[in-house]
Amino acid sequence: MRAKREYRNRSDTEVAVLDALVNRADDGMTVFELRAAVSTEIDDLETALERLKDDGLIEVESNDGRTVIKPDERVIPDAPATDEDESLVEWLRERIPF
Repeated sequence: MRAKREYRNRSDTEVAVLDALVNRADDGMTVFELRAAVSTEIDDLETALERLKDDGLIEVESNDGRTVIKPDERVIPDAPATDEDESLVEWLRERIPF
């Protein structure tokens, strides 16, 4: 999953961080996990995290000595509405022209 379109007009590193965090929105990610998920220099990652935090697009939580970064709720796209009985194949078939 990717961050909402309105948050994609940022630097490549910031967008990559947001995308990685959106994919792990419930659990969040540590800086080490983000470093592994985003191919960039550590200085660029730190700058991106600082800018995203200043703009209120990420939240930083400390639990039991572990710092976890999560995306702000407004960055996470809404899940498409589907019937519970509808299979993934049916859902894709409706949305992708064959």
